Amino acid sequence: MKRLLPICIALFACLPPLVAQAGRSLAPSDWYRFQDVSDLAMSSDGSAIAYLVTSFDKESDESRSALWLADWAGTQSVQLTRGESVSAPRFSPDGRYLSFLSARPAESKTQLWVLDRRGGEPRQLSHVSGEVTGYEWAPDGRSVVLVMHVSEDSKAPRPWVIDALHFKADKDGYLTAKSRSHLCLLDVGSGTCAVLTSDPERADSLPAFSPDGRRIAYVSNRSGAPGELGVDEVYLVAAAGGSKPERLLSTWSPNKQRLQWSPDGSLIAFLQGDEPKYNAYIMDRLAVADVKSGSARVLSGSLDRAVLSPTFSSDGRSIQVAVEDDGTQYPAQITLATGAIQRLAGPMVVHELAAAAGHTAVLVSSDQAPVEAYALEQGRLRPLSAHNRTLFSELALGSVEDIVFKSGDGTQIHGQIVKPPDFVSGRRYPTIVWIHGGPNGQDDHSLLLEGYGPPLERQLFATHGYVVLAINYRGGTGRGAKFARSITADWGHKEVEDLLAGVNYAIAQGIADPARLGVGGWSYGGLLTDYVIASDTRFKAAICGAGSGNQLSTYGADEYVMQYNAEIGPPWRNTALWLKVSYPFFHADRIRTPTLFLGGDKDFNVPIAGGEQMYQALRTLGVPAQLIVYPGEYHVLTRPSFLVDRSERYLGWMGKYLGDKPQRASQPQQ
Repeated sequence: MKRLLPICIALFACLPPLVAQAGRSLAPSDWYRFQDVSDLAMSSDGSAIAYLVTSFDKESDESRSALWLADWAGTQSVQLTRGESVSAPRFSPDGRYLSFLSARPAESKTQLWVLDRRGGEPRQLSHVSGEVTGYEWAPDGRSVVLVMHVSEDSKAPRPWVIDALHFKADKDGYLTAKSRSHLCLLDVGSGTCAVLTSDPERADSLPAFSPDGRRIAYVSNRSGAPGELGVDEVYLVAAAGGSKPERLLSTWSPNKQRLQWSPDGSLIAFLQGDEPKYNAYIMDRLAVADVKSGSARVLSGSLDRAVLSPTFSSDGRSIQVAVEDDGTQYPAQITLATGAIQRLAGPMVVHELAAAAGHTAVLVSSDQAPVEAYALEQGRLRPLSAHNRTLFSELALGSVEDIVFKSGDGTQIHGQIVKPPDFVSGRRYPTIVWIHGGPNGQDDHSLLLEGYGPPLERQLFATHGYVVLAINYRGGTGRGAKFARSITADWGHKEVEDLLAGVNYAIAQGIADPARLGVGGWSYGGLLTDYVIASDTRFKAAICGAGSGNQLSTYGADEYVMQYNAEIGPPWRNTALWLKVSYPFFHADRIRTPTLFLGGDKDFNVPIAGGEQMYQALRTLGVPAQLIVYPGEYHVLTRPSFLVDRSERYLGWMGKYLGDKPQRASQPQQ
């Protein structure tokens, strides 16, 4: 058992940094000590939480996720699994067992496992022929609905037969009929599995049992024709083999769907997305559907902000959510009868929320503290985990301040500025614009340890002497639908204006050294890096991770065909527009900035060809450039040595072209 410090922490703004006043810089090798907390679950009686802790093992060079259990009092936390990674932790309905998915041994197929909380070794519960990708317990604990797909047993390679418009996805690879997931009902006692869904044209997922255990709600998707993309159909099926599914409703797909029954079984809560034209700018809305009629009503329609992690209260009168809002994600409660929204705490960044028996647990991070588990009680946070306390007690991280300025057309833009720990007013610093991905999403007051989340990189740079600008450009969320949709079919225009306005603001404040400006990002942050350096030659160094400057070449090569067809239109119909949004490649001769390009060779999200093309263009033009390809990696890097390598290259590239020492500033420009 590991005892936790019984420290009560109030609001996000008062979260104490896990740093010493005189500490060291963040080092690339610190990846080997990070502990990434995720996948929060709570027992039905509210007495305990479970979660995953992902570590980055140097010896095996693998990222591994282990299952942890903590009691509600916050006095005990224990690691329950070791060795092979696990995912999808759940408590059994009686709270006696913890279940999870794992491939044990690593070369085997992923199956469902259970572990007695009182001790002992994990026991394999399912022995199905396919790969299990999701599951949910029946309320009586006698059965489990499995989400699974057929896996190839043949050792000889076979052709992939493609028959759908949406035919590829990052990590999942090429999508065929055999890769589509379906549901089966596992009898816990006998181990037999009865088929619930089997339509080869559909992919079924996210099952949720009704409170009486008689029915299962789930999401079903078709991806064969253009009109079927971006739609979630919610079906109901009786919890018995041979039952016929019935459609309850159809809705635009959100960023992250979640189904949950009300305690009395009369309603199903779900999340709504937006039409395909605005697929890249979705702000998930909370809605509930009447189980008898299928009629739905939106509960968060007046909020104009995205919500996540909806959880019914025990009495069924309200739903708790996390709300994304202008650099924060605060916990809130929405009353079903009136739609009234009540904040449950002040500013903070809530990544996940779980509630049961009157208890609410959250995963929260701050500017200087990575994600940890907390109890949320009367608007205050009480720690339930402390996996990164030792590491971060050694570090001195940069200060993070909100900034507000106007873009070129007068639009008010928000963001954060990260200053080095030893920042001295009156000196100008080498300054890096580090751009968040998406564009859906925002820079917020958190310190994530995810594969390409900007907050970790911006602290890496800040602790090595750079000022970092995190600018919430138009197209991102957190400021409402109009703000997000304002770049529809006009990529690389208003975002660049916003980013450059942020640079001008930092220069005018006497903070940024105009002769030492850098820019970089991953994913859409990489795309915008290409746009920025093709628009402004002031930047002396750039880092483009998993980006693309030739959007025309991505059509049919990545996973976004629905968005392209709906937002831009097919290339043969709107050729001029495709060339316009591809100006970094077709006007690469405007670029003067030395640029580092990086990506994974298996990335289907933004294929490595996007970086390869820009790299070849700059080398042809005589502009310094380097291309780093990480073998076996997808859009988000996971191999620990590659994460360390990437951080070292980030610092090396910026150090080579910008340096990291401040200079005394002249008077701030007006």
